[in-house]
Amino acid sequence: MGSKPCEGQSQPEESQPAVERPSKTNEYQAVLSFMRAISCDVDLDTSFRLIMQMYKDLFHSAHAGALFFYHPGPDRLAAASAFGYDTEALGGVSLRSGESIAGQAFQTGQAALYPTPQLVAAAMADMTPENRALFERAMDDAKQPNSVICVPLVCTDAKFGAVVLENWGTDEQFSEHDLDSAQALARLAALVVDRRVLAERLRQNGELLMDAGSLQETIMTALSHDMRTPLASIKGYASALLLDDLHWDEQTKRDYLAIIGEQADRLTEIVGDLLEVSVIDAGKLHLEKEPMLLPRLAQQVVDEAALRTDQHRFLLSFPPGFPVVDADTGRIRRVLFNLVDNAVKYSPDGGLVVVRGEVRENEVVVSVADQGAGIAPEHLNRLFERFFRVKFVGGQHVAGSGLGLPIARTIVELHGGRIWAESRPGEGTTLHFTLPRAGPSSEMENLEE
Repeated sequence: MGSKPCEGQSQPEESQPAVERPSKTNEYQAVLSFMRAISCDVDLDTSFRLIMQMYKDLFHSAHAGALFFYHPGPDRLAAASAFGYDTEALGGVSLRSGESIAGQAFQTGQAALYPTPQLVAAAMADMTPENRALFERAMDDAKQPNSVICVPLVCTDAKFGAVVLENWGTDEQFSEHDLDSAQALARLAALVVDRRVLAERLRQNGELLMDAGSLQETIMTALSHDMRTPLASIKGYASALLLDDLHWDEQTKRDYLAIIGEQADRLTEIVGDLLEVSVIDAGKLHLEKEPMLLPRLAQQVVDEAALRTDQHRFLLSFPPGFPVVDADTGRIRRVLFNLVDNAVKYSPDGGLVVVRGEVRENEVVVSVADQGAGIAPEHLNRLFERFFRVKFVGGQHVAGSGLGLPIARTIVELHGGRIWAESRPGEGTTLHFTLPRAGPSSEMENLEE
């Protein structure tokens, strides 16, 4: 697994017995056996194993061999299949492109023959200490390979990895003929890997499309239900008020109009969430920061929420002299509204909702706590996923788009803050978010001090 391929190296002056050459019959039988096995609908890992079995069957004097497959994410070559090695140790080897024999063959796309122990050692000289230690363990303390063949797996412009064959004998070496045979098999193997990789990607993309389609169907079903309900209420009460043959007293009219207003607000909230998400996805959510008094803003949000429920009590708790922060007032109002609205929705039996502020050295923390049923631990981390909504015991549906908390998270993080939830079943839920104190307002406070 070396640094510089030595293809076509001249033979040393002293004569050495050559490795037993694979005959054309052996080549034909090995390829035929491989083609029969690969013709079945096998996965990529099985294809790797069959490729190495083909090399093992053909090169009887190869004491060990490995197929190193390239992973573009970490930019590393890792052993996908092997024979003759301690596979557990070899599995830990991670070669960068260009490192050692396999890395160099992959990088250059050129096959290489290393016919002597000296050339093998030179080619492996650039291995990292970690890889070298693992490789020595994988060889089970065998001596330095006597000769090595390495061929890249290349199909058109796609490079998939490299196959390395090693001979550990003291009086044997691979030849140019062996290199030619190994290259011919590598071209066949690369074609198989190319098809299997393509099939795997198509399968994964198909599953993603199916998942996306299923998710989209679920989302549209939920949203259509949540939008139909307020629309039905608006239409029903408006139609009732317009009936000529019925007389409604003034109180009933006011009650009906109040319901129409509430349902219109609910519908506006859902549409607003969808529009906000589209702005976020387009990367066009821009902040206009200005000095902001969080206690005053929180009071306004709580006053609005109190008008929409008669089952909840609200308490604000901010320490005196709460610092001015620089933030987008409209966006932070949206965050507070979403958190308070969430607290009301998930405590349908009413109770106390507490909005509290805390001052820290470099940030302020705002929390919204309710006395609802709480959230199970397995659902807590999913609160900020789009369209995720916790169901009450019994599967009771919670109205809303499932976008409020994800939108709040995006806004808070754009401000350089954090948002998280704490909850225990039966003990309510507390949502926290932070905003940094750094900014012109904080600098002004420091000057005044």
